[in-house]
Amino acid sequence: MSDGRHRLSLSRASSPSVARRDGSHSSAPPPRAEPAFASAMSRPAAPRAGGRSGRVSKKLLSCHKSTAPTAMGFIPLPIVIDTHCHLTFPDFADNTERELAEAAKHGVTGCITISTTSVDCLSALAIAKSHDRVWCSSGVHPSYSDHGPHDWSIIRMVARDPKCVAWGELGLDNHYDKPLREVQDAVLAEQLSVIENEKSESGETGLGKPIVIHCREAFDDLLPILKDTVFDPARFVFHCFTGSANDAKKILDFGAWISFTGVVTYKNAKDVQAAAKLVPSDRIMVETDAPFLAPMPRRGERPCRPWMTSLTAKFLAELRGTDWEEFHHTLNDNTQRFFGINAHGAGE
Repeated sequence: MSDGRHRLSLSRASSPSVARRDGSHSSAPPPRAEPAFASAMSRPAAPRAGGRSGRVSKKLLSCHKSTAPTAMGFIPLPIVIDTHCHLTFPDFADNTERELAEAAKHGVTGCITISTTSVDCLSALAIAKSHDRVWCSSGVHPSYSDHGPHDWSIIRMVARDPKCVAWGELGLDNHYDKPLREVQDAVLAEQLSVIENEKSESGETGLGKPIVIHCREAFDDLLPILKDTVFDPARFVFHCFTGSANDAKKILDFGAWISFTGVVTYKNAKDVQAAAKLVPSDRIMVETDAPFLAPMPRRGERPCRPWMTSLTAKFLAELRGTDWEEFHHTLNDNTQRFFGINAHGAGE
């Protein structure tokens, strides 16, 4: 998640002027405001309460003309997964089925709803368990690090569920001066320790599940921390990448993955576009970060919706000079390797 700070019951009023870490001030509300090149959007009030091999339901496939065969029937190209969205947010209240149906019309055959707190991850799990083609993650977002005490027993419990495919999102956010960095650092360290100490039946650290990273203006701070962990760098994905080509090189040299949102489609996001051209085909993914950051030509719409993954995916193919059919298969292969989710459904 990269935009709009969405509070739970411990909501803190937004101040008219917010100090950045560099001493400057902004009239925007506290984290998480969009990157400078993203359009302003209204902020919702708070998240609501709410098998990897799940098939796309016939109901989702019955309302549109089909063009591409899969294990479940026919759906239109592209066939991709939205690997990062926030279905627990009020923008999608009680509308998950509608969002999945609309996504299927555009060839987006499922999504991962990403957690932000120990309360939110319960809501995310409830949604995931209610829909075959929704999965979830378990973790505490850095911009909620000051909402403690965090119930790590819940984080562990959700992570152990088969419908939870990742930890996170977790990391550091330096865009604003709150939460204080020492608070973010402490929660990040505690969270990484929780993951390290959680073992699968076969003894895999962190249950063998990947880790979704939130890193905003913090590459030089966060990468050394991750390098110090026991985890294989290939288990990390830096979601909603908004850095430069140089930042991307640092991530790639480390060995992690990079995921792009609609930001990469913006005309004034040249740095992000340059970075997107550098990422190897076996380490790139696509997402919406819905309800934020709708891609062109829907920029400025709220909410961004999971189906819009298809717009970003097609833009990336064109940007990288890659044949579209080949690229969407690449994205699907990557989603399956990283999250264990097959965009074509079970048995494909």
